[in-house]
Amino acid sequence: MSGSDEQRRTACKVLVACLGNPDRGDDGVGAAVARALAGRLRDGAALVARSGDMLALIDEWTDFDAVVCVDAAAAAGTPGHIRRIDLARETLPVDVGVTSSHAFGLAEAVQLARTLQCAPAQIVVYAIEGATFETGAPMTAAVAAVVDDVAQRVIEEVRRIG
Repeated sequence: MSGSDEQRRTACKVLVACLGNPDRGDDGVGAAVARALAGRLRDGAALVARSGDMLALIDEWTDFDAVVCVDAAAAAGTPGHIRRIDLARETLPVDVGVTSSHAFGLAEAVQLARTLQCAPAQIVVYAIEGATFETGAPMTAAVAAVVDDVAQRVIEEVRRIG
């Protein structure tokens, strides 16, 4: 067996889930990062962009060893600030509002999956602080400016996990 065949066999299967509604200002950062990631992830990594029900994530990540999520975070003072949250070490805050535009958010989906014992062992979230989440609003310049940086961080994260 060649080295690349063995690597494919032993590499972690990673799902990159880019979340948010592109029609709601900075909430569209997930979709923008998904576009920047298209075709750039290693073998064994899958990419999904989701703008609706976060509960569907539980079904989507069932066959994966790890999940990397990209989502907008509620305004807290520094639009475009990128926060990496390793859910093995930290809790994803529900009340801080990592993307408050979802009826059932990422934090609740992770909590439910853990309760049902179907969450992947590794979950890392890249939360990008937004400034505006109004329907029809464009993404702010501060958030748009970090899209490529977030995409590169996700690529490196997927490599590190795998």
